Amino acid sequence: MKKLLKYLKPYWYIAIGSPICMILEVLVDLALPTIMATIVNDSIYASSIEEGLSIVAKNGSLMLLLVLIGGLTGLGAAGFASAASQSFGNDLRRDAFSHVMSLSPEQTDKFTVGSLVTRLTNDVTMMQSFVAAALRIFFRSPIMFIGGIIMSIMINPKFGFIVLVSLPLQLVLVWLVMRKVRPMFDEVQTKLDHVNAVVQENVTGARVVKAYVREDHEINRFRGANDDLYNRVIRVQFIMAVLAPIMMVVMNLSIIAVILLGGYEVQAGVIEVGDVTAVILYITQILHSVMMFAGMFQFISRAQASAKRINEVMDSAPVICGGSYEGEGTETEKGHVVYKNVGFRYPGTQGFPVLHHIDLDIKPGENVAILGTTGSGKTSFVQMIPRYYDPTEGEILLDGVPVKDYTLPALRKKIAYVLQKSELFSGTIAENLRWGNANATDEELREAASIAQAEEFIGKFAAGYDTMISEKGASLSGGQKQRLAIARALLKNPDVLIFDDSMSALDVATGAKLQKALREKLSSLTVITIAQRVASVMNADRIIVLDGGTIAACGKHEELLENSPIYRDIYESQLKRGESIE
Repeated sequence: MKKLLKYLKPYWYIAIGSPICMILEVLVDLALPTIMATIVNDSIYASSIEEGLSIVAKNGSLMLLLVLIGGLTGLGAAGFASAASQSFGNDLRRDAFSHVMSLSPEQTDKFTVGSLVTRLTNDVTMMQSFVAAALRIFFRSPIMFIGGIIMSIMINPKFGFIVLVSLPLQLVLVWLVMRKVRPMFDEVQTKLDHVNAVVQENVTGARVVKAYVREDHEINRFRGANDDLYNRVIRVQFIMAVLAPIMMVVMNLSIIAVILLGGYEVQAGVIEVGDVTAVILYITQILHSVMMFAGMFQFISRAQASAKRINEVMDSAPVICGGSYEGEGTETEKGHVVYKNVGFRYPGTQGFPVLHHIDLDIKPGENVAILGTTGSGKTSFVQMIPRYYDPTEGEILLDGVPVKDYTLPALRKKIAYVLQKSELFSGTIAENLRWGNANATDEELREAASIAQAEEFIGKFAAGYDTMISEKGASLSGGQKQRLAIARALLKNPDVLIFDDSMSALDVATGAKLQKALREKLSSLTVITIAQRVASVMNADRIIVLDGGTIAACGKHEELLENSPIYRDIYESQLKRGESIE
């Protein structure tokens, strides 16, 4: 938790205001019982009603003034604590999100989306609440506790024995309860992760759930996850709830003991009735401060669990780290990709590697296609160029420089990657396209959309490029989303353009038009296309056939038909299925 509290350091001048105000408030609270004792003692022995009322009025006015001061200082303490904790939470959430964005896909997959959402929201909020409570209760409880004991003993040292008996009992109860619930808070956060994960899966996969009529199954799955969270929280709260009445019993027994002892002391003439009243109030303050501290232990336990989970994210050093090279490359032509004896296996896996002994030289401006059966390693092949993953063997060079030597922004600026699943964001079509180039002109938008064969359907919208699309492009068809994603990539003006089966939703005619437009208008652009259909790649400069994790054949369409049995089988199987090849 100490690692995270450093985020409070820049706001120390705000945070320190809370304990200062809280100290003043506690001092006021400690002064009130003494004034009350004065009212009781002096008014009892007053010579007349008028004199008694005068004593009450004078001391009562002083008490009202102190209460007003205490209220203002308490308000100040809450305000300073809130300002400091909100600033703390804002900075922590910002840095945690920035760190998550720096992690590689394998690391984010390890944490899962639901867990990361919980850590960046609920866990950060829990730390924020802990800071706010700590700035107030951590100072109020000890001062009230120590001050109450001192004031009680100053009235009569015998009352200190009551504190010595009741206090250890309360502290033992607090320790036993906290020892029990501390690990349970970890379980609560894990259960909350599960609930978030189920919600996230069903929101993003709503169409699949409806298509398979699995609403009841998913409702039951959510109910199970929600009930697990509910039962765990109820159990924790039940244990915490048991603590309060037990401590109240101890406190009331202590008050009874004070009254009994005070009665004997009053009869003996050692103290006065008002002093007994004051001691009762001080004992109440002492034991209340212990109860407040017990409540603070709940905050501590939950904050420790949340801090552990946040630190797991923050302590995860990015697996993919950039180098120092920010130049344009050593070659006159851009987009030169070279694989040198590259091998790859996914982290944590065993057995035969996904890719092995990959040697390939993709020339600048070349249009290369990658074909292969499912599981042959096509996506893994291209994911290593922008360094979503790194090769486990060999190296990849871009423009004569190893990709590991580039800074990540410099490397990824040279590459545009179009995924099979097109990710769009809520906003206008123009805003989504300008992810590729924030400063793109309207003419550049239209040019990119024209090449991507998106201009036609965009023109059918009443608002054109200002048409709002929903989150993830839910209001668009699969083919429309893919074409917008391609246009967005083209606006980036990359040196290398990678299509990861990102034309799968396009019909053959539209795909052919797109490929033709790329060849005619962007002939200097290096294009790497992963495809399932021969029709999509037969006009490529070279077709790479992957099989068994390595390059089984390489050449033009006609050459492969003649020399590659694997390619010929794929070609003929698609012909038999009635797919258009020409």
